[in-house]
Amino acid sequence: MASTNGHEVDSKQFAAFLDQSDEISYLKDQFVFPTLGSIPCEPIGDPEGNCLYLLGNSLGLKPKAADKYMFEQLENWGKIGAYMHVSGRVPASYADQPVKDILARLVGARYENEITIMNGLTVNLHLLMLAFYQPKGTKNKILIEDHAFPSDRYAVRSLLRYHGFGEESLILLKPRPGEDCLRTADILSTIEAEKDSLALIVLPGVQYYTGQKFDMKTITKFAKERDLYIGWDLAHAVGNVSLELHNWKADFAVWCSYKYLNSGAGGVGGVFFHRDHHANPPNHLQGWWSNKQDTRFEMRDHIDASIGAESFRLSNPPPWLAALHLASLEIFDKVGMAALLKKQFLLTGYLETLIKHSLQGVLEIVTPSDPEDRGCQLSIRLMSDAGAKVFKYLSEKGVICDQRGDIIRVAPVPMYNTFEDVYRFATLLKKACDCVLADIGNRYKA
Repeated sequence: MASTNGHEVDSKQFAAFLDQSDEISYLKDQFVFPTLGSIPCEPIGDPEGNCLYLLGNSLGLKPKAADKYMFEQLENWGKIGAYMHVSGRVPASYADQPVKDILARLVGARYENEITIMNGLTVNLHLLMLAFYQPKGTKNKILIEDHAFPSDRYAVRSLLRYHGFGEESLILLKPRPGEDCLRTADILSTIEAEKDSLALIVLPGVQYYTGQKFDMKTITKFAKERDLYIGWDLAHAVGNVSLELHNWKADFAVWCSYKYLNSGAGGVGGVFFHRDHHANPPNHLQGWWSNKQDTRFEMRDHIDASIGAESFRLSNPPPWLAALHLASLEIFDKVGMAALLKKQFLLTGYLETLIKHSLQGVLEIVTPSDPEDRGCQLSIRLMSDAGAKVFKYLSEKGVICDQRGDIIRVAPVPMYNTFEDVYRFATLLKKACDCVLADIGNRYKA
């Protein structure tokens, strides 16, 4: 490959040069990495050595501050009992409040009362869809993508059944024959064709399987111009790509916090509810925590509903999960998304360059090549009888990524991954493919 700064681009020296030029490389030291000796798949190598972790799209690494913040909660519980409801870094009765301003900036909420943390992703999806899905006569269809994450498909189908509808009310967006990703033009043309029958649109910000980032701004604008409700599942988008939910006028959005937001497995979810609906919100389920914070403990017979997203809360968010959430969000707030996106552009682009250089014709990257159409993740497809063996080889070398069908998903996260990580992965992937394909070739000849 071409020489840059005196080093070949596909050299370890060039990766080291990129790391030396990385202005946010210090962030890596704020996270805990699994070691070769701690994971259950018995990899080969020094047990004390760090694994090559490239799975932040599934579960982000643990911030070191998480131990301190969790210990504080446990200490408060033990030492002051019920007073922990109103004391400490994350008071239990107001556990959702410390993170709100940071989250508002991350998702592009203009007002703090447009967002809140509560429940898990699918619970929140149900609550918001139940409010916004208002079928009337033949206007009863929901539009999703054909390869939506299973929980989204289950939630949508169950909502339709709840209202007495079946598959005839489900519109599935499918890529063109021979393609993996949806084209924005095809999404818009489907919306246009079905506008008189659509009651709700629910799409992912970033598609979990292919890593494709949807043009949320364009799609939302198109839907709103046709007076259609649209919500976004941002599980793979929040903390990964730039979001401007208020400016785009999305009706609602939901997300989890354990992927790019690094808040721990089963971490508390989040909700965006646009300001345009606050004065006249759609009917929705409520609970004690839907009350305004100032009057909640007056124990009124009738609810004094919060204004905005907090009116969807049912119960108090667990302070333990809120504390873990804060430990990571403070890092986001310190560094800012602009710096993370700048590094992401280089980091994922570098991985793509190395793979295409050394493995052209051996595998296919199904994630869009335009950086504007993706986040961290690259989804790599190998021939079906090689994928499992390549993945096994990588796992034995201490690489933590994942395999979904014929796809290996890799996500170099700018907050804690390095350019050397990317170089190491590309090198190991090349060795894995060479070994596996040579073995397949030998068996074929025999």
